[in-house]
Amino acid sequence: MSQATTPLKRLAILDDYQGVALSLGPWDRLQGIEITVFRDTVTDRDALARRLAPFDAILAMRERTPFPRALIERLPNLRLLITTAARNRSIDAAACAEKGIVFCGTPSFGDPTVDIAWGLIIGLMRDLPRQVMSLRGGGWQTSVGHGLEGRTLGVIGLGKLGARVAKVGQAFGMKTIAWSQNLTEERAAEIGATRVDKATLLAEADVVTLHLILSDRSRGTLGAEDLARMKPTAYVVNTSRGPLIDQDALIAALKAGTIAGAGLDVFDTEPLPPGHPLLSAPNTLLTPHLGYVTQQNYRAYYQGAVDAIEAFNAGAPVRVIAP
Repeated sequence: MSQATTPLKRLAILDDYQGVALSLGPWDRLQGIEITVFRDTVTDRDALARRLAPFDAILAMRERTPFPRALIERLPNLRLLITTAARNRSIDAAACAEKGIVFCGTPSFGDPTVDIAWGLIIGLMRDLPRQVMSLRGGGWQTSVGHGLEGRTLGVIGLGKLGARVAKVGQAFGMKTIAWSQNLTEERAAEIGATRVDKATLLAEADVVTLHLILSDRSRGTLGAEDLARMKPTAYVVNTSRGPLIDQDALIAALKAGTIAGAGLDVFDTEPLPPGHPLLSAPNTLLTPHLGYVTQQNYRAYYQGAVDAIEAFNAGAPVRVIAP
């Protein structure tokens, strides 16, 4: 587009779980646009299509609501679909292009998932949740935790996030080893890590942390045989995507005590439904996908969404995501 188009009229902001969207974005700039905020996630395809059919603009919060072709084809008024952040594999970009829907992203702020990864690691190693509960219940020390210094951190995926997690581990005095299918010895050395094969990483690491993009190739990176290679004193942490670990195999390993525990911020099904077996699995520290949930990041998302709407209305879309 190179010229102004008919202005957008109705915007749906999806999955605002905390009810903060309107307070963290400069929405007052969007004069003449009716904004509707939905705080729940609708999984029924028919109900979702009915809900979204009236809108010509939609803002999706990451992968909370997927947009496959079957849904996109049922949204006759949709002209602009925005995802927070720069990519979203749960949205069918090809279907958007074929329907003439502009699909674009937003900026992010920093790498807040690193914070959550280390929160989970420290919480597990020092047994913080149970010690807090003991203190609040009138007790005192009930276990002896593990220090980080001198331990081995195994990083699966040494990209942008994995590299920052590795650097923090090194600051704590941890030995850092790393593996991924495409990792080179040179890249590992740049980060101060040692490249090893997956079997060696699992056998030697005291903490295994995953930082991979979910794809057909990476799905199930850790299965039952992989978890069995871990030391019984080792922990696994996943802040990337739930399906990187075989969920049933992980639950079995936790119940059998063949690994020391797991820190999880991501799950196969989100939100995690009540009664899910992970909620009762022993030796776990679970958080509700908080990796990207910070005020700074949300402000960047919503600022970018307003920018995207203004640019679309001006006939010059920004940060368009191609199929």
